[in-house]
Amino acid sequence: MILIFALLLSVRLVGVPKPLAGAAETLSRQPGVIPVGEFWMNITQAGRKIGYAQRNYSRTEDGFRFSENIFMRINTMGVVQPLTVRTAAELKPDRTLASFQFDLGSNLFKFTARGEVEGKKLTVRIGGPAEEKISVIDLAEPPYLGGGILESAGAGGLQPGEGRTFPVFDPASMGQRPVRITLLGEEELTIMGKSRRARKLSVDFMGMKQIAWVDPDGSVLREEGILGIALERVTHGEALEGLEGAVSADLTEIASIPSSKPIEGAAALKVLKIRLEGLPEGSFAKPLQGADAHKGGKDVSEGFPFLDGGRQIYLNGVLTIRRESPAAHTARSGGAIGGLSALLDPTPFIQSDHPKIRKKLAEIVGPGDPDGVKADKLVAWVYKNLEKRPVLSVPNALETLENRVGDCNEHAVLLAAFARAAGIPAEVEAGVVYLRGRFFYHAWNVLYLRDRGGWMTADSVFGQMPADVTHIRFVRGEADRQLDLVGLIGRLKLEILEMER
Repeated sequence: MILIFALLLSVRLVGVPKPLAGAAETLSRQPGVIPVGEFWMNITQAGRKIGYAQRNYSRTEDGFRFSENIFMRINTMGVVQPLTVRTAAELKPDRTLASFQFDLGSNLFKFTARGEVEGKKLTVRIGGPAEEKISVIDLAEPPYLGGGILESAGAGGLQPGEGRTFPVFDPASMGQRPVRITLLGEEELTIMGKSRRARKLSVDFMGMKQIAWVDPDGSVLREEGILGIALERVTHGEALEGLEGAVSADLTEIASIPSSKPIEGAAALKVLKIRLEGLPEGSFAKPLQGADAHKGGKDVSEGFPFLDGGRQIYLNGVLTIRRESPAAHTARSGGAIGGLSALLDPTPFIQSDHPKIRKKLAEIVGPGDPDGVKADKLVAWVYKNLEKRPVLSVPNALETLENRVGDCNEHAVLLAAFARAAGIPAEVEAGVVYLRGRFFYHAWNVLYLRDRGGWMTADSVFGQMPADVTHIRFVRGEADRQLDLVGLIGRLKLEILEMER
């Protein structure tokens, strides 16, 4: 949940969209322009102040310069932490993106990304100079800054009921997702003690609906999103007032889902059957390939393939989860990933090829250990050596190894890095897990163990392999794939039908 919240902030406030074919031409005809000046906003959660946002727009010889600073105090799992998000960007005269710098940080961790657009390629550099990772992303159209598109859409061009869709690139997750902006009409609202006429926009991101009110000059006056979070234009002084007592309600608790009945001794369950309600239509639809295409309880190419397959069977709204046997063969657990070789490769967040990862790995496992023994040792090491504390950042394996602290995502990326470095194909899975009468958003791993016949789930937060059947998988992959969970927040309902021991 912490990761999702951080990603939502970057998409809502500082995302980098690229429009669909033809959208750039439409935007260029709009009369609205990016407003120039400094703007301050209070950030509240359920009416309680939790921080502020500062935005600056200025003209340059080559176009525009945009910057934004966000400060919040976030309560997750009873731990209050400061969170800062900073963005700076150079925009071309047509408001397309030329370059950006993105920083997200909290008590222990800091995430940095910077990017430059050259032609139809966006080159993104993640991390500091000593540990920098470079990724090149192909662009169908020149990318736009998210805030600029929202304000341009509010300033003109759209008619009531009309909307446009923009795929969004998020520098925190390296993922791209569509955002639909629709003009709902006009409303009067009071901002800074004055009544103002504003255009009301609906912003649909992965099924998660947000509302924004935009001045005729294009500047955002108010935004309302999930978890009761809102932003509203205020003066500089008002934005900086009340920060000492600023703190959100526990966002992890608010986003959790109540269980229809208690589950006693989850680790001993062999089968769990649950009815799912509130799934966004088509949110998890992806065509399967190869052997996975016929696994599970339905034609998953038409439904929710990340739900269906392997230990999970999804049929007619009912999900059945069966605990894996450590000695039995387990079919590929849903989703179309292709060959195993790709699941041994390092990524910007799972640095399995880094010397520090490989050095620590050599201290944990022996060169002659079978895959199953390696996995047992790695799960046990991560479980015992990482302090379990919520972290507000984008998780990566190297920082987690160095800091030895983190929540489920830090555990999952570190275990994935160790496993891949040891020659074990590994991925991160995410969904929900049962704890104290509720289902909480959570991440864990799936490992391919040759000597044990196939795929097996592993949760290094709980020290489980296989993971218990209350681990309900909705997505598989790193931060970019976990964005798909956004559409479930506040909508998902779980009814427990059967439990078998």
